[in-house]
Amino acid sequence: MSAAAHNNRTLLIAFGANLGIAASKFVAATITGSSAMLTEGVHSIVDSTNQLLLMWGRRQSRKPPDKYHPFGYGRELYFWSFVVAVLVFALGAGVSIYEGIIHILHPEEAVSPFVAYGVLLVAFLLEGWSTLEAFREFRAAKGRLGWWEAITRSKDPPAFIVLLENGAAMAGIIAAAVGVFLSQLTSNPFFDGAASIVIGVILGFTALLLARESKGLLIGEAADPELVDGLRELACGTPGVVGVGHVMTVHSSPDQVTVMINVDFRDDMLAGEVERIVCEVEREARRRWPEVQRLFIRPMQGAADERKK
Repeated sequence: MSAAAHNNRTLLIAFGANLGIAASKFVAATITGSSAMLTEGVHSIVDSTNQLLLMWGRRQSRKPPDKYHPFGYGRELYFWSFVVAVLVFALGAGVSIYEGIIHILHPEEAVSPFVAYGVLLVAFLLEGWSTLEAFREFRAAKGRLGWWEAITRSKDPPAFIVLLENGAAMAGIIAAAVGVFLSQLTSNPFFDGAASIVIGVILGFTALLLARESKGLLIGEAADPELVDGLRELACGTPGVVGVGHVMTVHSSPDQVTVMINVDFRDDMLAGEVERIVCEVEREARRRWPEVQRLFIRPMQGAADERKK
């Protein structure tokens, strides 16, 4: 996927939508006594908080390097993305399942279910609008990659977090509506509590997926293979280079990549010529791939042989 930095437009849309949805759900839960509506309200509050954390992470990741963090603060975004996954699991999934179990063990008759239907319809439309915006942004960023491959290879967590969170939210709204309907149809509040547990399971699965992807970025993921191959071809095609060994890359943020290359120069070259070639490769790499913020070239003999080990 493209490593270009995304703006916060989609996050702001999701934040505004979730905040409004949360308020309406809590009002509906108070009127109807619905457990599913209450857990959906908690879900929307968690989602709203998550958007703020992701925007904060993006802001912090753009801080310039200093003497304590010479490689910059890019991974702040990945840290806060992991925190978001933990919140979705602990507050979203945990509270939903707990509330569902309590409601099953100590059922309360729901009242005014049509209020719940109205709120859920409004929530579904607002969530759908937010999801559509996230879908459009992610589709533009993923290029020719498949959707699952794009998520697993993405270096910009907010892009796929908002999309997955919104998808889980829409599935949760449907589950809440089914729970309220079955409770009304059978006069059995068990289904309302069961809907809360279903919502919790959906959120738990989503949180585990988010945590898995965020963890990989937090501990350090290599750049896309296309970028690695391009860097290798650039170095190999430079006059004076007779072999290229390992090309090691790591993402510090979606638009910050650090590169280390083992290069075998001609044995008869002077130090000044080696310096010129290194500067040339660095300059051309930054021109072709602006996300390459740092490039380190290590001269060594038999670089191509070293890569085969």
